[in-house]
Amino acid sequence: MYQPLISQLAHIELLTPRPAESVEFFTDVFGLERASEEGNSAFLRCWGDYFHHSLQITEAERPALGHIGWRSAGPDQLQIAVERLEASGLGEGWREPVQGHGAAYRYKGPSGHQHEIFWDVDRYEAPPELRSTFPTRPQRISNRSAAPRQLDHVTVASADPLGDSHWYRDTLGYRHTEYTVVADAPDVCFFSMVSTNEKSHDLGLSLDNSDVAGRLHHFAFWVDSVEDVLRVADVLLESGHAIEYGPGRHGHGEQTYLYFREPGGIRVEVNSGGYRIYQPDWEAVRWFPEQGSNTMYRNTRMPDSMMEAFPLDDGSVVAPEPELAGLANPWGEEGSG
Repeated sequence: MYQPLISQLAHIELLTPRPAESVEFFTDVFGLERASEEGNSAFLRCWGDYFHHSLQITEAERPALGHIGWRSAGPDQLQIAVERLEASGLGEGWREPVQGHGAAYRYKGPSGHQHEIFWDVDRYEAPPELRSTFPTRPQRISNRSAAPRQLDHVTVASADPLGDSHWYRDTLGYRHTEYTVVADAPDVCFFSMVSTNEKSHDLGLSLDNSDVAGRLHHFAFWVDSVEDVLRVADVLLESGHAIEYGPGRHGHGEQTYLYFREPGGIRVEVNSGGYRIYQPDWEAVRWFPEQGSNTMYRNTRMPDSMMEAFPLDDGSVVAPEPELAGLANPWGEEGSG
């Protein structure tokens, strides 16, 4: 039974060797707002963000995930989550308040990804020139560049997507929603999704057989309509930025997608659409790639570049288990994701 301890994905920290170019891209081309700067980090936000920021860009030697920030469902739920994390052996301890939120409890996911969970937040107050006439909006809608509304999800590389999904479910109350296995090896799960709310997912897990823990596959922003996804494609191409994959529509979550790389090398997705889950006893749905789990229309193959995760493992990619070594791309000719 779904018993939420976390309310939402709050922010993600992106490590980049090209911080100035990454910040310029996300603000001038992609249309995020500058919230603040501190040390070697810049904090950015979408026009629909209610909190201080949803993207932290930090200078580093190579592109990678810094950490993922989650807001708890309440102060009591935060304490329960901390107790469970400590019991799991993956808790790391409390961190002092920082830009955007109060004290946070840090922990590692089972595949080595750095997370934090907190309750107290700094709520965004728009300056007069950015205030919306609609009281429900934290800021007036942006008409600059891609102008995403909010952060949507993050997908990480996992040594065991199904096992990790069960860990997030059993430890932190996520809902396990969907997963994909290979028809010739149905015991091998190479993609799985979990969610903290009614969305199909805000955390994806993609199979990774590298020796590098804590790798990132991509993170995604939400726009209000499918037409907005197509407009982002126009904005990117007109700005000289290549599209890696899409536009298209996933079977997983039924969302329209578009993937590209930011200047530091990390993959970014823009999406819209999808279903919502309100059943407390939802049971995870199993897919095979040929059913269209990644490409709903089953008419295009996902490029092999989409198998890369960050940081790169000396050129290795997110890949199937050894018994599937003959499949360079486990999604098959139809694509999937």
